[in-house]
Parts: sequence; structure tokens; C-alpha cells
Amino acid sequence: MRAILLALTSVALSLLVSTVAQAQQPYDPYQTAAPGPSMEQILARLERAEAALQHMQTQQFTPEGTSPAPNNYDASFYSAETMLNDALKPEEKKKDDKPKEKKWYDKLSIRGYAQIRINEVTHEDPGSAPAQYVGDRSIGENQSFLIRRARVILSGDVGEHTYVYLQPDFASNPPGSTDANQFVQIRDWYADCYVDTTKVHRFRVGQSKVPYGWENMQSSMNRVALDRNDALNSAVRNERDLGVFYYWTPEPAQQFFKEVIDQGLKGSGNYGVFGCGFYNGQGGSFLEQNDNLHFVARLTLPHVFDNGQRMEVGIQGYTGMYTVLGSAISPLGVGPAVTPTGTLNDNRDGLLDKRMATSFIWYPQPIGFQTEWNWGEGPALNDAQTQVIVRPLQGGYAQLFYKYDSYCHGTFIPFARYNYFKGGYKPERNAPYSFVDEVELGLEWQIDKHMELTVGYTITDRTNTTAFSQANVRSYQQFEGEILRCQFQFNY
Repeated sequence: MRAILLALTSVALSLLVSTVAQAQQPYDPYQTAAPGPSMEQILARLERAEAALQHMQTQQFTPEGTSPAPNNYDASFYSAETMLNDALKPEEKKKDDKPKEKKWYDKLSIRGYAQIRINEVTHEDPGSAPAQYVGDRSIGENQSFLIRRARVILSGDVGEHTYVYLQPDFASNPPGSTDANQFVQIRDWYADCYVDTTKVHRFRVGQSKVPYGWENMQSSMNRVALDRNDALNSAVRNERDLGVFYYWTPEPAQQFFKEVIDQGLKGSGNYGVFGCGFYNGQGGSFLEQNDNLHFVARLTLPHVFDNGQRMEVGIQGYTGMYTVLGSAISPLGVGPAVTPTGTLNDNRDGLLDKRMATSFIWYPQPIGFQTEWNWGEGPALNDAQTQVIVRPLQGGYAQLFYKYDSYCHGTFIPFARYNYFKGGYKPERNAPYSFVDEVELGLEWQIDKHMELTVGYTITDRTNTTAFSQANVRSYQQFEGEILRCQFQFNY
């Protein structure tokens, strides 16, 4: 607007100069028009116009996209035409300088976390099997510090209808690696394909978590206890598999799942109000061993009470044929080591594997409680330890915890947890029939958003699931003892 006023003022000056020139012409006696203003009046008007122009110029206001007038402004060089052209440039600039569309890799965010553990067996009952804990190799003889997880996550909406999530783990220990660890392995690698822009309906394609068990879907980054419960975690190796899943999440539920994460309430993330899908069944990052697919379905109902308290209840189930990997053992510790029948060696088609589970989550505001239980039947080693057959199973956990946000020392979450499982541990070699009965007491200290320290004390009676291949050495005996456990987690 200022530039237009300057232009108009310059035009007025030009007209005044023209008038002065005409005033200096000889007087025509035959001219009928009234005589113009006197020379003194014209000069006075010209001085006032120049003063106004100089005042506007000293404000040094230049609209975005225009060329500023030079400091040593001279109307003969910075004409009305130039200023009018500059005044028109912003519209042209808007058309020419439209923001360029971002490349897909510009839309990704990067984050991650790592967990460092050290554990100490403080007590072991006489006659107990060696200490062992599925998923935590730092428990046992000749073990000290361990990088339990080292994750880097890339994710983002790369298109209006496409979201990608890529998560490798840099601290994996693949089967067969007895004296080395920290291999890179895919944990998650999938795309969410949204049917509409509201993200109510979506299909998840790739390797991702199977929607069975609320705690299975909860990130270990958010979980209070150091490890997931055995009863539901034994259903899906690594909690993940390769497949296609459909999720239905109404917009209020999307907001619910987002807020429990943003408020630090230990949520599980958005896995829909209803979800179902087909997946291989062998477990994430493991080769499929038969032509049968597993099918899973889950329904969860989030609810917010009038006082703001959040609750979630759910039910889920799956079915399929599972192929058990075998390993040589000495049955009941008598005779040479042989591989039980019913495993991959002689039964590639697999055995019936089906379960159902219920979930109840009372979010910590500040008192929290969560419990899950599952029943079913699946592959399990028989009592003679000679054959893998279909046997019933059951188990679950209950956890009570309290969230205390201190004024200047971070957040403290003390917790108590009971863990129980009886049935076949199908992800382990020979699917040993296992019994787990343990109590864990602990404290998580969230020092700040980048650092967490968790200390726990576990009193356990659990089956050692290691397959010992020596003759006359019995596998799958009970470890009974107590363990002091420590973990430091840093987020980035």
C-alpha cells in the first residue's frame, strides 16, 4: 500500500512539474480558459509534495517482494513507473514462489531408545536348574552388562494416505549365535494405508506387532516391568509377524490413544478399537515353515470417566497351525540326546495353535492397575519329553502401580507384579511344557524425558527352557531363586 502511495505521489509531482512548465510559456491573449495558479502557488505546492514524499521514504517500509528505494533517493532515477512495477511484483512473486512439495524422506522423523541391563542372582534353591529367563540373556552364569535393546525408529506420513514405520534393532541375538550378539535385525517394517484422510479405516501391510495382548503391543520403551509376561508373550515370538491387518479407529478413540501416550500414562499405542488380520504365524524375523496362515481378531473399548480417569477393556483371540523347531535332548535325562517327534523334522504342517485373552487396563492417574489372562491349547512337549503334541495352556499377570510426579526430581513409579503361566512355550525349541510362578517388586525412576532407571527384585519359580543336548542330562527343569535386576534406558 505504501508503495502505491509513493507511486501516486510521484505521478502528482510529474503533473506539477508539467504545470510549472506550462506556466512558464508566454501568455496567449486568445486563451479563453481562466488563468492557472500563480508561480508562487505552484512552487509552494511542489515543496509540500516533496516534503510529504521524503517523510514517507524515511519510514523505510518496503512490502515483501518489492525493491526498496535507494538511500540516496532521486526521483529522476526512481520514477513512478518503477514504483508501480514494484507494487505489482508481490502478486507475481506469490504465483512463482509456491512452496515446493516435500520429498518423502523429508517427511520422516527419527527417534529411538536403548536399554542397558545388569542382573544378579542373589539366591538359588538347592537342586535348582541354572538361572535362565526367556528374553534376557544377562540372567545366568558368566553374564554381566548387556545391551538389551538398541532401537532406531523412522516414521512419518509420506503421503496423504500412507504412513510408514521402520524400526531395526541393533542388539539382536539370532538363533545359532552362541558367542556373539548385537546383530542388526528388523523389528518393524510396515506401511499404514488409510482408506480416508480421517484415518478411521486403515490396512497395515508388512512386519508389525500382532494385535494379541495389550502388553504385547505396548512398547518396551513405555512398559514399567522389565519384561513382558510369559503367558501372553509366548503366543507370538517377538510380538511381531509378517502379514496384513485391518484397524478401525474412530476419531475419539484416536484422541484417546494419543493422549495416554502424551500424558505419560504407559499406553500401548493406536491398534484400533477393532482389529483383525492374517499373518504367517512363525514369529517376526523367522522364516515361515508351512503354508498355513494364522488369523487374529481383537476388540478393545476405551473409556473416559467424568473425573478424567481412563480405562480400557478388551478381548482377543487367534488360531492357526504352528510348526515347532526341534533340538536334540535326552528325554528325562536318560539315554542319548534325540530330537522329539512332532517338530519340524517330521511334522512341517504343524500343530493346532489357538488362544483367547481378556485385558483390563486402569491407567495410572495416579493409581494404576492392569491384568490380562489367556486360555487355549497349542504345541507342547509331552511329559515323557519324546513328542510335541497339542496340550491345554493358561496364564496371565496382574500389576499394581502408582505414578508420582515430583516437583523437581522426575517421576517415580513403584510397582508390584504377579506372573503365572502353565503350558507349552512354543517359540522355544521343542515347545517345552513350562511352569512360571513369580512375584516382582520394583521402582521405575523417570529422571527426565531422556533417562530412566528401573530396579526390580524378582522371586521366581520358572522352567529353564534351554534344550541341553548332552546325553543323560535332563532339560527343562525348574529354576527357583531370587534375582536383583537393574536397567538404564536412554531415549533420543
